[in-house]
Amino acid sequence: MFQRDYFMRMIEQMSQVVGQVMGLRQERKQDEALVIIDELLDKHFRLNGKLIRSLSDADLVRMMTTSGMIETANIHAIALLMKEEADIFDDQERPELSYPVRLKSFHLFMRLALIDAPPMLRTPSEEAAELSRKLSIYELPPETKLLMFEWHEGDGRYDQAENMLYELLEDGVLPAEEATEFYRRLLLLPDESLAAGGLSREEVLLGQKQVPIEKSV
Repeated sequence: MFQRDYFMRMIEQMSQVVGQVMGLRQERKQDEALVIIDELLDKHFRLNGKLIRSLSDADLVRMMTTSGMIETANIHAIALLMKEEADIFDDQERPELSYPVRLKSFHLFMRLALIDAPPMLRTPSEEAAELSRKLSIYELPPETKLLMFEWHEGDGRYDQAENMLYELLEDGVLPAEEATEFYRRLLLLPDESLAAGGLSREEVLLGQKQVPIEKSV
């Protein structure tokens, strides 16, 4: 009951904050909007804003895990605040600041999607999909592509997971054995699930045969 009440309070607070930030952006008061985000990051969570910004997404999830329970509400709220912050930096034409913040937010939302975390304002996958589109102009780092591969497969977008698989193999960061395992997992699925994910069984079999063994790492 306590966790549910906390989650509902977090949803209400994030709704208010997002509305307030959007209002300030419309009034071209970006600096004020940034102050609101900074204050929340500093005061609301167990970790202060400086530590939150310095931790990797994986470390942040570990720090927000207690007795094996991931504090998804806090992680979702942090990811949402970072997403809003990146948009403000875009307003200010500061891509060198918006990119890393948006990327961390993207990672956090994908990690939440992979554990099927409950939605706040939107589902983690919906938030991640929006960020993916905004980041599509960049060549993303290998660790991002690896998360995207897992996220697409986890959400049943098998064609997009396969596309990311090809990129990872070309980058030389994914062992061919893992690519083969991906196709083996798909072959265990019924045809209807494969089709819903954008692939036919024939395409899966062909992909399995074409795994570039020579690129194994």
